[in-house]
Amino acid sequence: MSAVGSVEGMGGQRATARVVLIAAAAALGGFLFGMDTAVINGAVDAVRAGFGLGAGQIGFAVSCALLGSALGAWYAGPLADRWGRVRTMQVAAALLAVSALGSGLVHGVWDLVLWRLIGGTGVGVASVIAPAYIAEVSPAAIRGRLGSMQQLAIVLGIFAALLSDAWLAGTAGGAEKTLWLGLEAWRWMFLAAVVPALVYGTVVLGVPESPRYLVARGRLAEAKVVLREVLGLADEAALDGKLHDIGHSLRMEYRPRLADLRGKCAGLLPVVWIGIALSVFQQFVGINVIFYYSSTLWHSVGFSEADSFSITVATSVVNVLVTLVAIALVDRIGRKPLLVIGSAGMTVTLALMAWCFSQATGSGATLALPHGTGMLALVAANAYVVFFGVSWGPVVWVLLGEMFPNGIRAIALAVAAAAQWLANFAITSSFPALAELGLPFAYGLYAAFALLSFLFVLGAVRETRGMELEEMRA
Repeated sequence: MSAVGSVEGMGGQRATARVVLIAAAAALGGFLFGMDTAVINGAVDAVRAGFGLGAGQIGFAVSCALLGSALGAWYAGPLADRWGRVRTMQVAAALLAVSALGSGLVHGVWDLVLWRLIGGTGVGVASVIAPAYIAEVSPAAIRGRLGSMQQLAIVLGIFAALLSDAWLAGTAGGAEKTLWLGLEAWRWMFLAAVVPALVYGTVVLGVPESPRYLVARGRLAEAKVVLREVLGLADEAALDGKLHDIGHSLRMEYRPRLADLRGKCAGLLPVVWIGIALSVFQQFVGINVIFYYSSTLWHSVGFSEADSFSITVATSVVNVLVTLVAIALVDRIGRKPLLVIGSAGMTVTLALMAWCFSQATGSGATLALPHGTGMLALVAANAYVVFFGVSWGPVVWVLLGEMFPNGIRAIALAVAAAAQWLANFAITSSFPALAELGLPFAYGLYAAFALLSFLFVLGAVRETRGMELEEMRA
């Protein structure tokens, strides 16, 4: 905390312990984001067997939450501009709590789809509001590190979901076995998310409203109090100057519309297209296949159910550790270099995974990898997670929270996040069918997208390290 508190920015801004705690509280939405999306991992096989689902049906049951996420992301910006960032975070928490309870008590697959859609809506709202809020309360000098807390919270949520899945399945003797109160273990996997959702909703009650939202609403005295807390500015002239800068950068009408995003580049402003492309590439490299289907995947190539759960938990631990590395690097070496490194590494490791699965024998439930090749596939999968976790995982959220001009930030971030969830849905829902066509084809396709992301970053992404939000341009 002292190391962070010593960071000085422009105009005497510095990171205070208060702003770190505020950012951490907001990032709890990311924890629920990760937990809600990953918890299905341990339940896939049990749900598929219990409800007698085919590949297309289980693909939709797993990925339907992402349609809700796209919806939540789309409306999060307008809600945040009307109700404020804090109230909108509370709405996300309520949706996630209700969804967790409903998903654990379903009687059929369509009930599960409904509750997953509701939870996905909460995830979509949280995915937009948390990075925008953190960017708006953070000093420029450490905005990247604080913004990366969102991704750290996401991967911790994924870890918590996978660990609880493994523990519940192990305690019951299998995900489909009855555990407590006559409910199967897979149901408790969903119910476990109720507690953190309630905690999140309570914690955000104690965070201040975004100073940029307050300025836009004409609540200048409140905005000055928040800026004094989060930036550590004691000089009244500096505070007044910051308020002036924020006010100058905002449009006279703070409720932006989709029309505000129009530009000469295929109908949209170039920065909006870049945000959309970053979101789509983050998903098209296939990362969520690892976190939604990994237990099923490793089980299908010869590992026991217990070992498959253990491998999945270990992968999530790797993801947490490399996210910490990303937080340490994002404000030191910049956003663009990390993305370039990540794209190059993912291209190689995904191609290696495609080759490994090309060596598999059998098909369906009898699919198996040769022992040495199986270990190589495990190493490649975890190396892939390392490259993603140190780059595209946290850095895309940092960029989306800061790259848009103030006047269009909320609506532009909503559009980019909605695109991300739709891309996530496309990848997640298609994987079971792609896997039946052949895992080498699926991972080869993801490798091709990783290569395209490398070329895109080199040619289109602008470095934003150290820039004030008021300096961002369309």
